[in-house]
Amino acid sequence: MKAQTLTLGDLNRATLARQMLLGRQKTAALRAVEALVGLQAQVARPPFVGLWTRVEGFRREDLLRLLHGRKVVRATAMRGTLHLVSARDFVALRPALQPMLSQGMRSVLRGRATGFDLDRVVAAARACFEEGPCTFDVLRPRLARAFPKGDARAMAYAARLHLPLVQVPTDAAWGFPAAADFAVAETWLGRKFTAPADPALLVLRYLAAFGPATVADAQTWSGYASLREAFERLRPRLRVLRDERGRELFDLAKAPRPPARTRAPVRFLPDFDNLVLAHHDRTRLVAPEHRPALATRNLLIPATFLVDGMVAGTWRAERARRAAALTLEAFEAPPASARAALVEEGGRLLRFVEGDAASHEVRFARGG
Repeated sequence: MKAQTLTLGDLNRATLARQMLLGRQKTAALRAVEALVGLQAQVARPPFVGLWTRVEGFRREDLLRLLHGRKVVRATAMRGTLHLVSARDFVALRPALQPMLSQGMRSVLRGRATGFDLDRVVAAARACFEEGPCTFDVLRPRLARAFPKGDARAMAYAARLHLPLVQVPTDAAWGFPAAADFAVAETWLGRKFTAPADPALLVLRYLAAFGPATVADAQTWSGYASLREAFERLRPRLRVLRDERGRELFDLAKAPRPPARTRAPVRFLPDFDNLVLAHHDRTRLVAPEHRPALATRNLLIPATFLVDGMVAGTWRAERARRAAALTLEAFEAPPASARAALVEEGGRLLRFVEGDAASHEVRFARGG
């Protein structure tokens, strides 16, 4: 049977549907975090914005309550970067991520990874964090004293990728200070990490949140060098499709795939949002001529906004005393209807992130 071909528009709407961006969802914040397989959290505020734009009625305290209640954790996950994930998912998926994290350590440290006994370093790091949550600035001198011939920074990095840790939330406005303490995940959650180290678990969750997708797409999202074997094992359970270039796509059989004509409202995404990071081929969401605007030299991924489902520009929120402003930089001048919708939605966003400001203004940068 010939595989169905999906247009770029079809892929766009399918991904937006999984990402709760065709309309805000009436769901609990915890369910949303799990449906998205976590939210990238290199900076503390973006996951809050990511949920606000996807979940109807979401409030900052909804996520803060989950963090302090240990139902959601901030921890190293996909691509070796910090994510907010549910405690349940972290326990289930962290073992499957370990081969990728180990390879990542070897790629970054190279020869520096051979100058110490990894098991002993991880044990020493565990002992340090078990004494009480602390930062890596506290851990590194401890490792230097315990292993005086080792590279303290290399050893700390190795420990971070091999010892499941979580960051400890505080009363900070967005849950975490700039330099947060870490704790041993098993102790913080009171659970053992006994799930199988099977990357197929990651593939299924990825497709539910970001499919239809290629093997390369899943590798980009997860950080795995190769997931081909996992996809082949799952092939009998998956729907096999094609894109307009003839490339093989995989998806869950019953996942939503709305047609390209489905209406997509304007939406604002935070810095580092997984929507713009989770595919090797991002043309379903970002036109090739606009992609350079999302690839900065310091690897920061700017906050963006969507018009008709596509990334159409970037935004930033600024505060001057009691006045808050949201500045939009459009790649191309938006049509009048989209411009009005962006001002309206942007005003709601600004009131969410700067709720205590006395005034709120949405403006377009020159030429927008």
